[in-house]
Formats: sequence, C-alpha cells, structure tokens
Amino acid sequence: MTKVPNVFFICGNGLGSSLACQMEADDVFEEAGIAVNSGHDSISDAPSLNADVIVSASNFRSQFANTQIDPKTKLVYLDNIVDKNEIKEKVLPVVKKIAES
Repeated sequence: MTKVPNVFFICGNGLGSSLACQMEADDVFEEAGIAVNSGHDSISDAPSLNADVIVSASNFRSQFANTQIDPKTKLVYLDNIVDKNEIKEKVLPVVKKIAES
C-alpha cells in the first residue's frame, strides 16, 4: 500500500524561506517519482498541521523544542534549505519510508 505523505515546510512567518524550501523539495520528490501533499506555514501554526513530516531550517530547532508537535510527526532540519542535495540526503529517505508504509 502506498501513502501520500503530508509534508510541511516551516519557517518563522510561513512565507519566504518555507516556500523556497518547498519549491526545491517538490522538484526532488518529482524527480524521485514520489507523490506528496506539500505546504508551507509558520512555526506558530505547526502544532495544528496534520503533518507526517515537518521540514525546517536548523536554526529553528530550539523553537520546535518548545512547540507541541504530534510525536508521530517526523522533524527534519536542514542547514541549507534550498540545497537539493541536502534535501535528497535528509528529507527524501524519511518521505520514502512513510510513502511505502
């Protein structure tokens, strides 16, 4: 059975960097032939998202520590949010695993 994972890209305000990361990641998912439901939002809205995976910049790690995220949600932090190689290395395996479950 194949699942279509809900992947959200999160930044401070849910506008600039989260959208840039989402666009790069969508390209990676498409190249890999993996269907995802992707979106972008702010840290303050992250707890209310029905996310399988949340992707954010490493500098937001401490803010997520103080946020009530569903324990089943996988958090992936990137040092460079627009680096497709880092997205392939860190995000793609997590999304693939969920898609194959």
